[in-house]
Amino acid sequence: MHRVHNFSAGPSQLPLPVLKEVQEELLDIQGMGASIMEISHRGKIFGPIYDQVRERLREALGLDDSWRVGFVTGGATMQFGLIPMNFLSQDGRAAYFHTGTWSKKAIADAKLFGKVDLPFDSSESDFDHVPPPGATFTLDSSTRYAHFTSNNTIVGTQFASEPDTGGVPLVCDASSDFLSRPIDVDRYGMIYAGAQKNVGPAGVTIVCIRDSFLASNKVSDRAIPALMNYEQHLDQMPNTPPVFPIYMVNLVLGWLLEQGGVTAMQEKSGAKAALLYDEIDKDDYYRGTAQKESRSVMNVPFRLTDEAAEAHFIEKAEAAGLHGLKGHRFVGGMRASIYNACPMESVQALVDFMDEYRRTHG
Repeated sequence: MHRVHNFSAGPSQLPLPVLKEVQEELLDIQGMGASIMEISHRGKIFGPIYDQVRERLREALGLDDSWRVGFVTGGATMQFGLIPMNFLSQDGRAAYFHTGTWSKKAIADAKLFGKVDLPFDSSESDFDHVPPPGATFTLDSSTRYAHFTSNNTIVGTQFASEPDTGGVPLVCDASSDFLSRPIDVDRYGMIYAGAQKNVGPAGVTIVCIRDSFLASNKVSDRAIPALMNYEQHLDQMPNTPPVFPIYMVNLVLGWLLEQGGVTAMQEKSGAKAALLYDEIDKDDYYRGTAQKESRSVMNVPFRLTDEAAEAHFIEKAEAAGLHGLKGHRFVGGMRASIYNACPMESVQALVDFMDEYRRTHG
Protein backbone atom coordinates (compact mmCIF):
# COMPACT_ATOMS: atom_id res chain seq x y z
CA MET A 1 0.00 0.00 0.00
CA HIS A 2 1.39 3.38 -1.04
CA ARG A 3 0.67 6.29 1.32
CA VAL A 4 2.18 9.74 0.83
CA HIS A 5 3.07 12.27 3.50
CA ASN A 6 -0.12 14.33 3.33
CA PHE A 7 -0.04 18.01 4.31
CA SER A 8 -3.33 18.98 2.66
CA ALA A 9 -5.23 21.81 4.35
CA GLY A 10 -8.57 20.07 3.88
CA PRO A 11 -9.94 17.65 3.09
CA SER A 12 -7.00 16.39 5.05
CA GLN A 13 -5.34 13.24 6.29
CA LEU A 14 -7.42 10.76 8.29
CA PRO A 15 -6.06 8.26 10.83
CA LEU A 16 -4.95 5.10 9.02
CA PRO A 17 -6.62 2.76 11.57
CA VAL A 18 -9.92 4.52 10.90
CA LEU A 19 -9.57 4.15 7.14
CA LYS A 20 -8.84 0.46 7.58
CA GLU A 21 -11.91 0.02 9.78
CA VAL A 22 -14.05 1.79 7.19
CA GLN A 23 -12.60 -0.44 4.49
CA GLU A 24 -13.51 -3.55 6.45
CA GLU A 25 -17.10 -2.38 7.04
CA LEU A 26 -17.77 -0.63 3.76
CA LEU A 27 -19.72 -3.47 2.12
CA ASP A 28 -21.22 -4.99 5.25
CA ILE A 29 -21.67 -3.12 8.51
CA GLN A 30 -22.43 -5.19 11.60
CA GLY A 31 -23.62 -8.17 9.58
CA MET A 32 -26.39 -6.23 7.84
CA GLY A 33 -25.25 -7.31 4.39
CA ALA A 34 -25.30 -3.65 3.34
CA SER A 35 -23.13 -0.55 3.59
CA ILE A 36 -23.71 2.21 6.12
CA MET A 37 -24.54 4.31 3.06
CA GLU A 38 -27.37 1.99 2.03
CA ILE A 39 -29.45 1.68 5.20
CA SER A 40 -32.02 3.89 6.91
CA HIS A 41 -30.74 6.69 9.10
CA ARG A 42 -33.56 5.83 11.49
CA GLY A 43 -32.76 2.13 11.62
CA LYS A 44 -31.19 0.01 14.33
CA ILE A 45 -27.63 0.45 13.04
CA PHE A 46 -27.30 4.19 12.55
CA GLY A 47 -29.35 5.21 15.60
CA PRO A 48 -26.76 3.94 18.12
CA ILE A 49 -23.96 5.46 16.01
CA TYR A 50 -25.71 8.82 16.14
CA ASP A 51 -26.06 8.57 19.91
CA GLN A 52 -22.46 7.47 20.33
CA VAL A 53 -20.93 10.21 18.21
CA ARG A 54 -22.68 12.87 20.28
CA GLU A 55 -21.52 11.30 23.53
CA ARG A 56 -17.97 11.05 22.22
CA LEU A 57 -18.06 14.72 21.26
CA ARG A 58 -19.24 15.63 24.75
CA GLU A 59 -16.43 13.59 26.27
CA ALA A 60 -13.74 14.98 23.99
CA LEU A 61 -14.80 18.61 24.47
CA GLY A 62 -15.77 18.32 28.13
CA LEU A 63 -19.40 19.30 27.56
CA ASP A 64 -21.97 18.67 30.25
CA ASP A 65 -25.72 18.19 29.83
CA SER A 66 -26.26 21.93 29.37
CA TRP A 67 -24.88 21.58 25.84
CA ARG A 68 -26.70 20.27 22.79
CA VAL A 69 -25.01 18.81 19.73
CA GLY A 70 -26.09 18.73 16.11
CA PHE A 71 -24.83 17.98 12.62
CA VAL A 72 -25.55 20.24 9.67
CA THR A 73 -24.42 20.59 6.07
CA GLY A 74 -23.10 23.54 4.09
CA GLY A 75 -19.74 23.66 5.84
CA ALA A 76 -18.62 26.22 8.38
CA THR A 77 -19.23 28.87 5.72
CA MET A 78 -22.97 28.20 5.82
CA GLN A 79 -22.93 28.97 9.54
CA PHE A 80 -21.63 32.48 8.84
CA GLY A 81 -25.17 33.38 7.80
CA LEU A 82 -27.13 31.01 10.00
CA ILE A 83 -25.56 32.29 13.23
CA PRO A 84 -26.76 35.91 12.86
CA MET A 85 -30.03 34.68 11.35
CA ASN A 86 -30.67 32.73 14.54
CA PHE A 87 -29.06 34.96 17.15
CA LEU A 88 -28.84 38.56 15.93
CA SER A 89 -31.89 40.80 15.64
CA GLN A 90 -31.87 43.80 13.32
CA ASP A 91 -31.18 46.19 16.21
CA GLY A 92 -28.85 43.77 17.99
CA ARG A 93 -25.06 43.90 18.15
CA ALA A 94 -22.38 41.29 17.76
CA ALA A 95 -18.60 41.54 18.00
CA TYR A 96 -16.37 39.87 15.42
CA PHE A 97 -12.60 39.43 15.68
CA HIS A 98 -11.30 40.13 12.18
CA THR A 99 -8.26 37.88 11.70
CA GLY A 100 -8.47 36.57 8.14
CA THR A 101 -10.43 35.49 5.10
CA TRP A 102 -12.97 33.43 7.04
CA SER A 103 -13.77 36.17 9.54
CA LYS A 104 -14.19 38.56 6.60
CA LYS A 105 -16.86 36.30 5.15
CA ALA A 106 -18.53 35.84 8.54
CA ILE A 107 -18.60 39.60 9.13
CA ALA A 108 -20.14 40.28 5.72
CA ASP A 109 -22.97 37.82 6.43
CA ALA A 110 -23.55 39.12 9.96
CA LYS A 111 -24.01 42.67 8.67
CA LEU A 112 -27.05 41.48 6.73
CA PHE A 113 -28.85 40.82 10.01
CA GLY A 114 -27.63 43.33 12.61
CA LYS A 115 -24.89 45.63 13.85
CA VAL A 116 -21.31 44.39 13.88
CA ASP A 117 -18.41 45.73 15.94
CA LEU A 118 -14.76 44.83 15.35
CA PRO A 119 -12.88 44.79 18.67
CA PHE A 120 -9.78 43.52 16.85
CA ASP A 121 -8.75 43.89 13.21
CA SER A 122 -5.40 42.77 11.78
CA SER A 123 -6.27 43.33 8.11
CA GLU A 124 -3.79 46.21 7.73
CA SER A 125 -0.90 43.82 8.46
CA ASP A 126 -2.22 41.13 6.11
CA PHE A 127 -3.61 39.21 9.10
CA ASP A 128 -0.18 38.19 10.35
CA HIS A 129 -1.21 38.19 14.02
CA VAL A 130 -4.05 37.62 16.46
CA PRO A 131 -4.59 39.10 19.93
CA PRO A 132 -1.98 37.98 22.48
CA PRO A 133 -2.97 35.71 25.37
CA GLY A 134 -4.54 37.68 28.19
CA ALA A 135 -5.77 40.53 25.98
CA THR A 136 -9.08 41.92 27.23
CA PHE A 137 -11.77 43.61 25.21
CA THR A 138 -14.51 45.92 26.45
CA LEU A 139 -17.59 45.36 24.35
CA ASP A 140 -20.84 47.29 24.05
CA SER A 141 -23.24 46.25 26.81
CA SER A 142 -25.81 45.16 24.22
CA THR A 143 -23.43 42.73 22.46
CA ARG A 144 -25.16 39.37 22.02
CA TYR A 145 -22.06 37.32 21.24
CA ALA A 146 -18.40 37.63 20.24
CA HIS A 147 -17.32 35.58 17.22
CA PHE A 148 -13.76 34.48 16.54
CA THR A 149 -11.95 32.06 14.24
CA SER A 150 -9.66 30.13 16.56
CA ASN A 151 -7.20 29.09 13.82
CA ASN A 152 -6.65 30.76 10.47
CA THR A 153 -5.68 28.22 7.83
CA ILE A 154 -4.57 30.61 5.09
CA VAL A 155 -2.19 32.84 7.04
CA GLY A 156 -1.24 30.36 9.77
CA THR A 157 -2.26 32.24 12.90
CA GLN A 158 -3.99 30.83 15.96
CA PHE A 159 -5.46 32.16 19.19
CA ALA A 160 -3.32 30.75 22.00
CA SER A 161 -6.33 31.07 24.32
CA GLU A 162 -9.85 32.42 24.25
CA PRO A 163 -10.18 36.22 23.99
CA ASP A 164 -11.42 37.85 27.19
CA THR A 165 -14.73 39.48 26.30
CA GLY A 166 -15.87 40.34 29.80
CA GLY A 167 -18.48 37.62 29.98
CA VAL A 168 -19.98 38.06 26.51
CA PRO A 169 -20.45 34.48 25.23
CA LEU A 170 -18.01 33.34 22.58
CA VAL A 171 -19.10 31.86 19.27
CA CYS A 172 -16.18 30.05 17.68
CA ASP A 173 -15.41 28.80 14.20
CA ALA A 174 -13.07 26.03 15.34
CA SER A 175 -12.93 24.24 12.00
CA SER A 176 -9.16 23.96 11.68
CA ASP A 177 -8.07 23.31 15.27
CA PHE A 178 -11.12 21.44 16.53
CA LEU A 179 -10.24 18.89 19.23
CA SER A 180 -6.54 19.72 19.05
CA ARG A 181 -6.33 21.11 22.59
CA PRO A 182 -8.43 21.65 25.72
CA ILE A 183 -10.67 24.74 25.75
CA ASP A 184 -12.56 26.59 28.48
CA VAL A 185 -16.07 25.59 27.43
CA ASP A 186 -17.67 27.78 30.12
CA ARG A 187 -16.78 30.85 28.06
CA TYR A 188 -18.58 29.68 24.92
CA GLY A 189 -22.15 29.91 23.76
CA MET A 190 -21.53 28.03 20.53
CA ILE A 191 -18.72 26.04 18.92
CA TYR A 192 -18.87 24.88 15.31
CA ALA A 193 -16.45 23.13 13.00
CA GLY A 194 -16.33 21.65 9.54
CA ALA A 195 -15.22 18.04 9.95
CA GLN A 196 -12.77 17.82 7.07
CA LYS A 197 -9.62 18.99 8.82
CA ASN A 198 -9.35 17.33 12.21
CA VAL A 199 -12.23 14.95 12.75
CA GLY A 200 -13.56 13.40 9.52
CA PRO A 201 -14.26 13.77 5.82
CA ALA A 202 -15.94 16.70 4.12
CA GLY A 203 -19.72 16.80 4.16
CA VAL A 204 -20.76 17.53 7.73
CA THR A 205 -20.37 20.40 10.17
CA ILE A 206 -20.52 19.88 13.93
CA VAL A 207 -22.53 22.42 15.93
CA CYS A 208 -22.48 22.57 19.74
CA ILE A 209 -24.72 25.14 21.46
CA ARG A 210 -25.22 25.80 25.16
CA ASP A 211 -28.85 25.75 26.30
CA SER A 212 -28.57 29.10 28.06
CA PHE A 213 -27.13 30.76 24.95
CA LEU A 214 -29.87 29.28 22.80
CA ALA A 215 -32.57 30.49 25.18
CA SER A 216 -31.28 34.00 25.81
CA ASN A 217 -30.06 34.87 22.34
CA LYS A 218 -32.70 33.25 20.16
CA VAL A 219 -34.17 35.87 17.81
CA SER A 220 -37.93 36.07 18.27
CA ASP A 221 -38.71 38.79 15.74
CA ARG A 222 -37.63 36.93 12.62
CA ALA A 223 -39.21 34.03 10.77
CA ILE A 224 -36.58 31.38 10.10
CA PRO A 225 -37.07 28.49 7.64
CA ALA A 226 -37.23 25.21 9.52
CA LEU A 227 -33.92 23.73 8.38
CA MET A 228 -32.11 27.02 9.04
CA ASN A 229 -33.26 26.98 12.65
CA TYR A 230 -30.57 25.47 14.87
CA GLU A 231 -33.13 24.10 17.29
CA GLN A 232 -34.28 21.70 14.59
CA HIS A 233 -30.82 20.09 14.39
CA LEU A 234 -29.75 19.80 18.02
CA ASP A 235 -29.83 16.22 19.33
CA GLN A 236 -32.25 15.23 16.59
CA MET A 237 -32.49 14.53 12.86
CA PRO A 238 -35.05 16.75 11.10
CA ASN A 239 -34.16 15.22 7.74
CA THR A 240 -31.73 12.66 6.34
CA PRO A 241 -28.33 13.64 7.75
CA PRO A 242 -24.98 13.08 5.99
CA VAL A 243 -24.82 9.50 7.25
CA PHE A 244 -21.39 8.46 5.98
CA PRO A 245 -19.47 11.53 7.25
CA ILE A 246 -21.14 11.23 10.67
CA TYR A 247 -20.24 7.54 10.80
CA MET A 248 -16.62 8.43 10.03
CA VAL A 249 -16.56 11.26 12.58
CA ASN A 250 -17.64 8.71 15.17
CA LEU A 251 -14.72 6.45 14.27
CA VAL A 252 -12.21 9.31 14.33
CA LEU A 253 -13.50 10.38 17.74
CA GLY A 254 -13.03 6.83 18.99
CA TRP A 255 -9.44 6.91 17.72
CA LEU A 256 -8.83 10.32 19.29
CA LEU A 257 -10.11 9.23 22.70
CA GLU A 258 -7.97 6.08 22.54
CA GLN A 259 -4.93 8.29 21.90
CA GLY A 260 -5.58 10.22 25.11
CA GLY A 261 -8.04 12.88 23.94
CA VAL A 262 -7.39 16.55 23.37
CA THR A 263 -4.63 16.74 25.97
CA ALA A 264 -2.60 14.16 24.07
CA MET A 265 -3.37 15.90 20.76
CA GLN A 266 -2.09 19.19 22.18
CA GLU A 267 1.18 17.61 23.24
CA LYS A 268 1.71 15.96 19.86
CA SER A 269 0.76 19.09 17.92
CA GLY A 270 3.17 21.20 19.92
CA ALA A 271 6.02 18.79 19.24
CA LYS A 272 5.29 18.62 15.51
CA ALA A 273 5.02 22.40 15.17
CA ALA A 274 8.20 23.01 17.17
CA LEU A 275 10.16 20.67 14.91
CA LEU A 276 8.95 22.39 11.76
CA TYR A 277 9.30 25.97 13.00
CA ASP A 278 12.83 25.22 14.21
CA GLU A 279 13.75 24.26 10.67
CA ILE A 280 12.12 27.39 9.24
CA ASP A 281 13.88 29.63 11.75
CA LYS A 282 17.30 28.00 11.40
CA ASP A 283 18.47 30.72 9.00
CA ASP A 284 17.01 33.06 6.42
CA TYR A 285 16.67 30.48 3.64
CA TYR A 286 13.09 29.83 4.76
CA ARG A 287 10.86 32.33 6.52
CA GLY A 288 7.55 32.08 8.30
CA THR A 289 4.75 34.47 7.40
CA ALA A 290 2.95 34.88 10.75
CA GLN A 291 4.28 36.80 13.72
CA LYS A 292 5.97 34.28 16.02
CA GLU A 293 3.71 34.85 19.02
CA SER A 294 0.64 34.20 16.82
CA ARG A 295 1.86 31.14 14.94
CA SER A 296 -0.49 28.24 14.37
CA VAL A 297 0.38 24.69 15.39
CA MET A 298 -2.06 23.39 12.77
CA ASN A 299 -1.15 25.27 9.59
CA VAL A 300 2.44 26.35 8.95
CA PRO A 301 2.88 28.69 5.94
CA PHE A 302 6.41 29.50 4.86
CA ARG A 303 8.28 31.05 1.96
CA LEU A 304 11.69 30.74 0.33
CA THR A 305 13.87 33.82 0.32
CA ASP A 306 13.95 33.29 -3.45
CA GLU A 307 10.21 33.13 -4.04
CA ALA A 308 10.75 32.36 -7.73
CA ALA A 309 12.09 28.95 -6.69
CA GLU A 310 8.98 27.94 -4.75
CA ALA A 311 7.32 26.12 -7.65
CA HIS A 312 10.47 24.02 -7.99
CA PHE A 313 10.47 23.30 -4.24
CA ILE A 314 6.86 22.07 -4.42
CA GLU A 315 7.60 19.95 -7.49
CA LYS A 316 10.57 18.28 -5.84
CA ALA A 317 8.64 17.79 -2.60
CA GLU A 318 5.84 15.97 -4.41
CA ALA A 319 8.39 13.77 -6.17
CA ALA A 320 9.71 12.90 -2.70
CA GLY A 321 6.24 11.90 -1.51
CA LEU A 322 5.43 15.14 0.31
CA HIS A 323 2.00 16.21 -0.93
CA GLY A 324 -0.31 19.18 -0.32
CA LEU A 325 2.41 21.76 0.36
CA LYS A 326 1.27 24.42 -2.12
CA GLY A 327 0.15 27.54 -0.26
CA HIS A 328 -3.36 28.94 -0.50
CA ARG A 329 -4.05 30.69 -3.77
CA PHE A 330 -4.62 34.00 -1.95
CA VAL A 331 -1.09 34.13 -0.52
CA GLY A 332 1.12 31.68 -2.43
CA GLY A 333 4.22 30.08 -0.98
CA MET A 334 4.08 26.78 0.88
CA ARG A 335 1.92 25.54 3.72
CA ALA A 336 2.17 22.40 5.79
CA SER A 337 -1.06 21.44 7.54
CA ILE A 338 -0.21 19.17 10.45
CA TYR A 339 -3.59 18.30 11.93
CA ASN A 340 -4.23 15.61 14.55
CA ALA A 341 -3.90 12.67 12.14
CA CYS A 342 -0.59 13.88 10.68
CA PRO A 343 2.13 11.73 12.29
CA MET A 344 5.45 13.02 13.54
CA GLU A 345 7.12 10.83 10.91
CA SER A 346 5.62 12.99 8.17
CA VAL A 347 6.81 16.20 9.77
CA GLN A 348 10.28 14.70 10.18
CA ALA A 349 10.27 13.70 6.50
CA LEU A 350 9.38 17.29 5.54
CA VAL A 351 12.09 18.76 7.76
CA ASP A 352 14.66 16.35 6.30
CA PHE A 353 13.60 17.35 2.79
CA MET A 354 13.82 21.06 3.65
CA ASP A 355 17.31 20.59 5.02
CA GLU A 356 18.41 18.65 1.94
CA TYR A 357 16.83 21.21 -0.41
CA ARG A 358 18.65 24.04 1.35
CA ARG A 359 22.00 22.23 1.04
CA THR A 360 21.57 21.37 -2.65
CA HIS A 361 19.84 24.53 -3.88
CA GLY A 362 20.90 27.21 -1.40
